Amino acid sequence: MSKLKTITANDDVSAKDYLETGYLRELQLERLQKTVRRCYDNVAIFRERMDAKKLKPDDVKKLDDLAKLPFTTKFDLRDTYPFGLCSVPMNQIVRLHASSGTTGKPIVVAYTQHDLDVWTESMGRSMAACGVTRNDTIQVSYGYGLFTGGLGAHYGGEFLGATVVPTSVGNTQRQLMVMQDFGVTVICCTPSYFTYLMEKAAESGIDLKQMPLRVGIFGAEPWTREMRDHIEEGAGIMAHDIYGLSEISGPGVGINCKHRDGLHIFEDNFYPEIIDPDTGEVLPDGTSGELVFTTINKTGMPLIRYRTRDITCLMAEKCACGRTIRRIQRISSRTDDMMIIRGINVFPSQIESALLAVKGTQPHYNIILYTEHGLDQIEVDVEITEKMFNDQIRELEKLQKKISDSIEQVIGLRVKIKLVAPQTIQRSEGKAKRVIDRRER
Repeated sequence: MSKLKTITANDDVSAKDYLETGYLRELQLERLQKTVRRCYDNVAIFRERMDAKKLKPDDVKKLDDLAKLPFTTKFDLRDTYPFGLCSVPMNQIVRLHASSGTTGKPIVVAYTQHDLDVWTESMGRSMAACGVTRNDTIQVSYGYGLFTGGLGAHYGGEFLGATVVPTSVGNTQRQLMVMQDFGVTVICCTPSYFTYLMEKAAESGIDLKQMPLRVGIFGAEPWTREMRDHIEEGAGIMAHDIYGLSEISGPGVGINCKHRDGLHIFEDNFYPEIIDPDTGEVLPDGTSGELVFTTINKTGMPLIRYRTRDITCLMAEKCACGRTIRRIQRISSRTDDMMIIRGINVFPSQIESALLAVKGTQPHYNIILYTEHGLDQIEVDVEITEKMFNDQIRELEKLQKKISDSIEQVIGLRVKIKLVAPQTIQRSEGKAKRVIDRRER
């Protein structure tokens, strides 16, 4: 029996996404064992942690043995800055990327040529899952440079044979001109930046629905189904959620297909686990917990059991598209963006979902945390439409109450709502900063 599903020349997806499950598990184990050996032999911090557990690479005899191995966290990348987690000499490293850190030092990611090839193919498979082909023109409006988004999408598009337009971020009027004049059919950027492009297009009298644009591939920040609906209704495109982390490789770790029933994880390269975030215990498929990845096909800076802090669950059922690789549910929250307000756990995504469920609001808002009479409070500043802003005070008060009620139903707390005029809240060309913490410490 063939280990791969037969793929015709007209199929727009990689055969690797149709690996028979038995063969896939064999491949994963083989790659895992090589990765554990590589890390043990070449990465001091991993070897020390293995030795402390009295473990050797040969103890990994099956995939379930991965649960015996120590976790890696973002603090490990900071503590070993810049190259302490590299498993090859620097003369084999051909690319460095970095993401911002809170301690002043960035999180550094190192790639061999093999790693770049794997990343490029994963991005190509991601785009193919969205129906992108060599006949498309892709506008990449992610940032280029140390951020992984721009170059990741760029090389993925070229891998498919599509026409790639590297506009990067900024100069929004020029972005719209290029989109029109070049006949762009696919755009890659953050969802918050695309909502800004939609806004500027409307101001300029540009109807995005009349353009060839048909697919949006959005990531790099959390966004809700309500934001997706807003984008699709306003631009007339299909909006896809792409998932990735710089530490793992960049964008292209997973993506949703046209059925949008979870995000397909390219688990022949990135082995996923779900753990209890408090105990570290591995949880079965279908159970919600923290997502953990092991980069089983990475050579420059492989990571063993990297804790992403993202909360989701693994879905093992075969997707309607036919892909056999597992999926994760849309990321619902992160353990490190949770706000604890008067003993209640609150996530920004909950507030966005409740906010956008109310007509008359815009997808531009700030969540402000402050202290009043010794208690933590939440204020949500919300942009409203021009029509609503010019409405009567009584109508504005009704809208204010609707928003407050909607948020209270979701998070269980009454929050202060401040309606602000259009164009009041600062726009972002990259990741949007939604939460402003002014609490007394």
